[in-house]
Amino acid sequence: MAGKQNEKRKSAKSSEKRQEKPEKRAIREKSAEPAKSAKDSKPGKSGKSGKDSKPGKRSAAEGSGARPLRELLRVTPGERPDLGRLDPSATPGGPVDKAAGVAATALLAQPLGSLQERLYAASTAGDRRRVLLVLQGMDTSGKGGTLKHVIGLFNPSGCRIKAFKAPTEEELGHPFLWRIKRELPRPGEIGIFDRSHYEDVLIARVRELVPRNRVRARYAQINRFEEALADDGVTVVKVFLHIGYEEQRARLLQRLDNPDKHWKFNVGDIEERTMWPAYQEAYEVAMERCSSDAAPWYVVPADRKWYRNWAISTLLREHLEDIDPQYPKGEFDVEECRRRLLAR
Repeated sequence: MAGKQNEKRKSAKSSEKRQEKPEKRAIREKSAEPAKSAKDSKPGKSGKSGKDSKPGKRSAAEGSGARPLRELLRVTPGERPDLGRLDPSATPGGPVDKAAGVAATALLAQPLGSLQERLYAASTAGDRRRVLLVLQGMDTSGKGGTLKHVIGLFNPSGCRIKAFKAPTEEELGHPFLWRIKRELPRPGEIGIFDRSHYEDVLIARVRELVPRNRVRARYAQINRFEEALADDGVTVVKVFLHIGYEEQRARLLQRLDNPDKHWKFNVGDIEERTMWPAYQEAYEVAMERCSSDAAPWYVVPADRKWYRNWAISTLLREHLEDIDPQYPKGEFDVEECRRRLLAR
């Protein structure tokens, strides 16, 4: 008897599934699938050159518009990101394709410009808040392209840009943060670092330029430094431009194929590629130990240049909107000034 009742219940459930609307069934089946936050592939096996014209890959969390991009791309404090499992050609939360991405980025120019003006205006009344964008990534990942296409949306007079190269003799005579502190944005400004203080825990670690215990000590120094910046009104936005191993090769070959780009090619980049796994590990460790509420890290897939530009522009907009700078009120009699001007 019990067996017949079980068979009836199974038959009823089967009938309900057959009558269920296709769209509801698809949602139910999708929710039952295991979540996949990144492409399950080996490090460096990203797509090939020329893919920018193809639609971006979308994750299950995208398309709802409910989550800010800084939540989608943020490295959770204390957790180590697995760069080998993060697809550098993905477009989390982004437009559907290159054309839509370029158009969306262009539309960000007006709100970004307005927010920048308000930030600068507020500083004239004593507001100390400012923004520091830190760009890190492997060679050809797009640090220079970001400066051109993203920072180009701002008024250059309100930006302070610094590209950090190998330290000079003078800089080597000081603590590693000395040269960084000299280039920080002033109140009301947007500062951009092309490479940064993180070089001292990246290349120094990979190339063993200093003892490993000194590198470990620098993570704590960096955290204290960035916390002090946040306390002083600096919004720190740290972006790792995540490019794939094969995509980097394609971009280096493009530079070799174009004589006008030979000035951008460095023969040493070929040797650096042999240390790719070590650099990936160094970045993972740096983001694990130095991503905090005061200064979070964001991993931006960088194989698709249009997505990179849109994502960083959007991150800056979200942070500036969170700051919400306001125009200061004039400390004068508006009507009296108007009357005097009209009388002259």
